[in-house]
Amino acid sequence: MARNIGILTAGGDAPGLNAAIRGVGKAALRTHGMQVIGFLDGFRGLMENRTIRLDDATLSGILTRGGTVLGTSRDKPHKMELGGKVLDMRDAMIDNCRLHELDGLVCLGGGGTQKNALRLMEKGLNVITLPKTIDNDVPHTEAAFGFDTALTVATEAVDRLHSTAHSHHRIMVVEIMGHNAGWLALGAGIGGGADVILIPEVPYDTRKVAETLLDRKAAGSHFSLVAVSEGAFPVSDDDPVARPEGEECAESGTARLSRALAEITGLESRVTILGHVQRGGTPSPRDRLLATRLGSAAAAFAAEGRWGVMVGSQDGESVPIPLEEVAGKRRMVPLDHPWIATARSLGISLGD
Repeated sequence: MARNIGILTAGGDAPGLNAAIRGVGKAALRTHGMQVIGFLDGFRGLMENRTIRLDDATLSGILTRGGTVLGTSRDKPHKMELGGKVLDMRDAMIDNCRLHELDGLVCLGGGGTQKNALRLMEKGLNVITLPKTIDNDVPHTEAAFGFDTALTVATEAVDRLHSTAHSHHRIMVVEIMGHNAGWLALGAGIGGGADVILIPEVPYDTRKVAETLLDRKAAGSHFSLVAVSEGAFPVSDDDPVARPEGEECAESGTARLSRALAEITGLESRVTILGHVQRGGTPSPRDRLLATRLGSAAAAFAAEGRWGVMVGSQDGESVPIPLEEVAGKRRMVPLDHPWIATARSLGISLGD
């Protein structure tokens, strides 16, 4: 039975991280009689042995706070920049865990963190991970904490853009986070009433998007809302938004899309990039509940000695998923997903 565990948060911050830290820590302390320490600033802090004791006082009052009280970084254990060199620091990290007599380490993060935790596991460290990402692209879990809050923020932004689009007869193009998966833009686009939703899973044709906007204009609608995942891309190299191969361009794909739509339709077009506002702020009740539930389960699995797993949510249950089945994989939006079917049934263009 585990007696001492460590916790760290890695990768981008997301709402619900503190709720998860609290869930792990309080369950470990109160139910399983364990001692808990946190490593500051992700894997960098693990390597540098920068810690904080996670006791009841430290864990008190953090449930509703955004960000992470432990801090975070994007350092990779096997490729860490140190003294001008890139070094494999996994052995040093494992030594620090042994120094604190830890039975294992709980790592909170998205896809990159899952891979980095597996790399530490392969060197002999006991690890458990929790799925955190606003992109909702961690596999083998129905949801990752952070997504629901980000979805709420993005949807409210699309809501607010309706009024200015309508008032000025504009095309409003709103860029929503999601480099590789379109969950956030798709959900916010449907929930916010977008007319066009562009996601990485469905490469788009700018001319077809423009046709949709012109059809709306002909029908008497002199404004349109286009929700775009930051990772969305055109289907062909001759698309007006496509960048010539090898050519550097300071203009973002979303900005090129807005400009092309304005040129084709003759309508004024404006871009709004939500950016990191989607990551910040108080986590939603749903994210707090999910993070707390998964964190509590992680403490239970640690107490049972069930290492080498990610704690996922399936059918409302917290289940251990072998880390090898998670690391290096991504949960994309299936083309037959009900959200896509819903969008198409409402006449929302996906650009194809």
